[in-house]
Amino acid sequence: MSEEAVKKEATTASSSDRPAPRTGDRPAPRTGDRPAPRSGDRSSRPAPRGAGGGGRFQRRRKFCKFCADKSLKIDHKDPSLLAQFITERHKIVPSRVTGTCAKHQRGLTTAIKRARILALLAFTPLHHD
Repeated sequence: MSEEAVKKEATTASSSDRPAPRTGDRPAPRTGDRPAPRSGDRSSRPAPRGAGGGGRFQRRRKFCKFCADKSLKIDHKDPSLLAQFITERHKIVPSRVTGTCAKHQRGLTTAIKRARILALLAFTPLHHD
C-alpha cells in the first residue's frame, strides 16, 4: 500500500475510535481545544505597551484641591469655582473622579445645591442664564 492510503486509514480509524455523542448532549471537546475566553477574562487582552511591560498603567495620583491649597474656600456665592465640579448636564461630579476628599465633597455638594436655589447655577441644561 502507498503511504497516502496508510495515512487515510489511520485517520478514519482514529475518528471511529471515539464513541458517538448521544442525542441532546454537547459534543465532547477535542484535545487541544481551548474554551472561548469569557468577557471578564484578562488573558484575552493585549499585553501593555512600554518598556516595563509588567504592570498596569500608572495614573497620576488624585488629590483634594481644597486640602492642597488652604486659601481656596468653598463658597456657594462663587459659581466659577463650583462650575468646575458639575458636568455639562449639571450633575455633581463624584469625588472618585475629581479626587476631592470626603469632607470637602460634602461641602461642595451643599454649596452647589445652595447656588442652584439662589439661581447662581442651573439645575439642568434646559435652564438658560
